[in-house]
Amino acid sequence: MKKIDTVEKFEDLVQSKEIFWLVKHSLTCPISANAFDEYKQYAEDNKEIATYYLAVQESRELSNYIAENYQVRHESPQALLFENNHIVWHTSHGKITVDSLQKAVTER
Repeated sequence: MKKIDTVEKFEDLVQSKEIFWLVKHSLTCPISANAFDEYKQYAEDNKEIATYYLAVQESRELSNYIAENYQVRHESPQALLFENNHIVWHTSHGKITVDSLQKAVTER
C-alpha cells in the first residue's frame, strides 16, 4: 500500500494502472481509523490489485480533484475502486470492510 499525495502522482497512477484501490483517510477521525484498518487488512490479504491511500489533511487538493473530476462526493473515509480511469465502485465510513472490498472486486 502506497501513499499518493499530489495530483501529478495520481495522474501518473491513473495512466499506469488499469485497476487500483484508493482510500481517502482522515488522520483524526476514529471511524476513518477503523476503516483504514480494514483497508490495510484487505491490502495484506489481496495483492492482485494495487492499493493506495491519501490523507485528506495532507492532500486536500488531490481529494478535491478526485471529487470534481470523477463526480463522486467527497467523504472521509472513502474507498474508491478505479478501473480504466473510471470509478467503478465506492463506499464510505463503516461500509469499508475487508468483505465489502473483496465483494466489490469480484462483482465488478
